[in-house]
Amino acid sequence: MSGFKAYAERRVVMVLLLGFASGLPLALTFSTLSAWLAAEGISRKAIGLFALVGTPYALKFLWSPLIDRLPLPGLTRLLGRRRSWGVLIQALLIAAILGLGSTDPVREIGLTAALALAVAFLSASQDIVLDAYRVEILDDDQQGPGAGAVQAGYRLAMLASGAGAMLCAQSFGWFAAYGLMAALLGLGMVVLLLGPEPQVKVSAATQERERRAADYLAARPHLGGMRAKVVAWLYGAVVCPFADFMTRPVWWAVLLFIIGYKMGEAMAGAMANPLYIKMGFSLAEIAYVSKIFGFGATMIGILAGGALVTRLGVMRALLLFGVLQSLGNLAYVWQAVAGHDLWALALCVAAENLTAGMAASALVTYLSGLCNQAYTATQYALLSSLTALGRTVFASTSGWLADALGWVDFFLLTTVVTLPALLILPWIMKQQGRVASKPC
Repeated sequence: MSGFKAYAERRVVMVLLLGFASGLPLALTFSTLSAWLAAEGISRKAIGLFALVGTPYALKFLWSPLIDRLPLPGLTRLLGRRRSWGVLIQALLIAAILGLGSTDPVREIGLTAALALAVAFLSASQDIVLDAYRVEILDDDQQGPGAGAVQAGYRLAMLASGAGAMLCAQSFGWFAAYGLMAALLGLGMVVLLLGPEPQVKVSAATQERERRAADYLAARPHLGGMRAKVVAWLYGAVVCPFADFMTRPVWWAVLLFIIGYKMGEAMAGAMANPLYIKMGFSLAEIAYVSKIFGFGATMIGILAGGALVTRLGVMRALLLFGVLQSLGNLAYVWQAVAGHDLWALALCVAAENLTAGMAASALVTYLSGLCNQAYTATQYALLSSLTALGRTVFASTSGWLADALGWVDFFLLTTVVTLPALLILPWIMKQQGRVASKPC
């Protein structure tokens, strides 16, 4: 199976819909929330600080072992390990989104921040489940198209919770906008309820690693009973996933690459809507041009990226698409110079979405391939948490940097900040090639 034909497969379509559920909450605590705060007159520094509410995306690996291995009484027996956690988290997430939309950022900005943090925490937890579910239900030759599909669904959700939410807010207010997004999240719940529960594939090496832990406990009677069960569970759920990953060649360099690959895009994205509003664009203009016009470029980027990953190979696609992604940020510089120019806005949005979409598909395919299916949720959560560092910790400085440097110099900085990650990637390819070429 190759190219675009894979996108018609039933399970790839399921992944598309789950990507939609995954993408809805992020915009509500990131770009759409930034537009809401900017429209209410909140300072750029405060808007930049709001990027910190996305911290759970960077730390979700801390509680991912619970979701990976802990059964839910009743629900797990009824729905299975993955689907039970997914349905529970989505129900809580719908309630949190409704609460966030009911706040007034001007009078109660602390409450707005707290509820945004709650939405981000539940959204990150949902991602743990849905990412593991996607990796486990797809065959190896579906992972590239699956990455394109999940990103397509994700971007569809960003369109809905970006342009859709802003248009709804302009006519009916922000509570109505967030309420509509909470209703749309129910689509993911339907997919989980009707979809299959994946079968876990455990390698011989993984079984041996956990067998040694059981033998260790059996040889120590003082660790018997409940204590032995707890120690065994912690070893299998927490220690084994990380120990397994650290057996990979140059694993530490892989982690550094993942942290830096999307950093520049995240920093630029945090200030994109504030830039547009500062240039004099209305919410309607941003919605129609920045979101809807950019949607076509995004879909082309992610679907072409997912198909090209199979043809180019994951590593070469990462390098090529990463360079294009960095160059795409130069469009923001032109926008800052052009001012209130709709054609400049259209080009800016098209360049950013096309290149970012291609890079995202390659990165998702890469992360999926790094996971051992015995620990999918924990390992993918760790890897995707590292990508979220750029969107949270580093992006939180974007407001100060934009104030200190000005729009042009700030966006020039976002263009080059990803260079260290791109420079380390060829070295990773070389080192992994040497290991693969060694005789067994």
